[in-house]
Amino acid sequence: MSQYENFAYIYDDLMDDVDYEMWVNHIEKIIKKSGSSVKNILELACGTGNITIPLARKGYDIAGVDISYSMLDVALSKSEEMGIPLVLLEQDIVELDFDLYDLDCVLCACDGFNYITEIDDLKKVFAKVYELLKKEGVFIFDISSYYKIKSILGNNFMGESRENLSYMWTNYFDEETNLIDMELDFFVKVEVEDDEEDNLYERYREVHHQRAYEESELVTLLKEVGFRDVEVFGDFDLEKSKENSQRLFFMSKK
Repeated sequence: MSQYENFAYIYDDLMDDVDYEMWVNHIEKIIKKSGSSVKNILELACGTGNITIPLARKGYDIAGVDISYSMLDVALSKSEEMGIPLVLLEQDIVELDFDLYDLDCVLCACDGFNYITEIDDLKKVFAKVYELLKKEGVFIFDISSYYKIKSILGNNFMGESRENLSYMWTNYFDEETNLIDMELDFFVKVEVEDDEEDNLYERYREVHHQRAYEESELVTLLKEVGFRDVEVFGDFDLEKSKENSQRLFFMSKK
């Protein structure tokens, strides 16, 4: 089963503790720090639009790209309900086909690049982003850090039971390949008219694959394709990353 196929429709429910407003504000702080003038943004791996929609509401001209039709379907429904027009494209960002150039900013939030498990593919994406940006354009993305994937997610089990859904999340991390396999089992309560059958659940399973990247690996890739002024911030501060930073934000310019 494809990643984020059924998961897409319960993703926002499970991520309801994530402060996306803080995330968007932090992105704007990075934009300001870059010194670049940003009016338009291309967001890669935009998912259900939790970053895309708030940025559109702030007045940015933004387009989103994601490989998952289901995630885009949720994003479109949310944006239409809010009366916010969005341009959404279903594409694999490794094979990105986007013909609008001289962009102000390209963005990839919420560890989308961790899902690219081949370093050559990631370099290919970086090169395409460089091509799409205007001179002085800014490239911003975040990843789950190597520390987080190895030490926090690692070979661990997580689970939670809620009123209408439960999940079990089992991780397997391979230190030789730096790959983590995440087996996700979801149990979603089925709505039925018969009150006597109120304990029926549908089970869904997805297996997600991510790669843990060292900060130095990505800095090297960015510079190899031409980016300059590369800076890396730890978590949600505009300070240099630390060994135990769980999220790394990268900013670079063309």
